[in-house]
Amino acid sequence: MRLHSIASSAGALAAALCIFAAPAVAEPFPGAHIDFGGLPRTYVLHVPPGPVNGLVINLHAGGHTGASQQALTHFDGIADAHGFVVAYPDGIDFSWADGRGASVPDRQGVDDVGFISALVNQLVTQFNIDPNRVYATGLSAGAFMANRLACERADIFAAIAPVDGTLGTNYACAPSEPVAVMATHGTADPVVPFNGGPMLGRGGGSTVVPAPAMADVWRNLNGCGAPTEVPLPDAGDGMRSFRISSGCADDASVVFTRVDGGGHTWPGAPTVLPVQQVGATTRAFDASVDAGNFFATHWR
Repeated sequence: MRLHSIASSAGALAAALCIFAAPAVAEPFPGAHIDFGGLPRTYVLHVPPGPVNGLVINLHAGGHTGASQQALTHFDGIADAHGFVVAYPDGIDFSWADGRGASVPDRQGVDDVGFISALVNQLVTQFNIDPNRVYATGLSAGAFMANRLACERADIFAAIAPVDGTLGTNYACAPSEPVAVMATHGTADPVVPFNGGPMLGRGGGSTVVPAPAMADVWRNLNGCGAPTEVPLPDAGDGMRSFRISSGCADDASVVFTRVDGGGHTWPGAPTVLPVQQVGATTRAFDASVDAGNFFATHWR
């Protein structure tokens, strides 16, 4: 069994891709580094105070850093509750080589899949982590990268939880084995269009898979049954959220949360940029809490 389950101009949007504008220089912050591919790569690391039960790679949005993703998603507290070590890596040029071909690292041939895989191997050894409990989440560019990791390194990642990101239409996903997926996307996302098509992000334009179609891709790859849609409680924020779940082979479940009226944001997190720029943030659920619970009930 592969998995076990217990239960407003274009310029403005480009600057905001994946939620934050790029800082002029890299922010100094305490962190760690690993040399990979001839490049010094950095990351922020959080280790829970108690027993370690898994590893989460939490990937930042375009134009941002691992430290900022740590602050935005408040995932350290979630990790402590579940016993997860969390690494927040930094992308080259505040971006990821996520397969769309638009970012600087993509165009330069940076091997981010290799870098993150090497980081996982190092941390699994360093903290004696069960290699069957390795996960990835991320926002926008980080979500594209999380999807790519699942496509190429299904042998490493048991589950992913991408928020506001799919894959480029030019990228073929062919995982070696099933990966459980919990994806989230807002229908009013002004940066990564919910219905797919052209998008303009950090580094240039690309064409992306629609969010519902990306969920279908994972359902087909995982041998899932027909999905069931359940509305989440109304938070009174002017948006409605619906959770669409599928039972799948080897318990590699696929869950897709559609936020009707939701923007290019992390549900449950503080609103960082103006609503006019990135859209609204729902309070109906917390994407970090949901990802933590999902990871805790899925392993290889």
